[in-house]
Amino acid sequence: MIIEHRTYKIKPGKLNELMDLYEKEGMEVHKEILGNQIGYFYTEIGPLNEIVHLYGYESLDDRAKRRKLLAENEIWQKYISKAIHLFESQESKILIPANFSDIK
Repeated sequence: MIIEHRTYKIKPGKLNELMDLYEKEGMEVHKEILGNQIGYFYTEIGPLNEIVHLYGYESLDDRAKRRKLLAENEIWQKYISKAIHLFESQESKILIPANFSDIK
């Protein structure tokens, strides 16, 4: 398994608006297509106005297929068109579990 760790920097004062929009219009299709959502978080201490989510994939190929399906999904495209102005930046990391990790 690989884990994608995504961090989104949100415009100040817009976190709750984005979380509400995601829950109402993006979450269902996001979770359905990407599959293994390990966690979805927002920052409270440290760098503020950030959303972090983790998704597990079987491989980089599995991730690429699922990300492509999501990008092509009409519901997701509509959500993104409403949400895009709330983002400042995005960072994506691929994490590989250590042999002794509980998540593999």
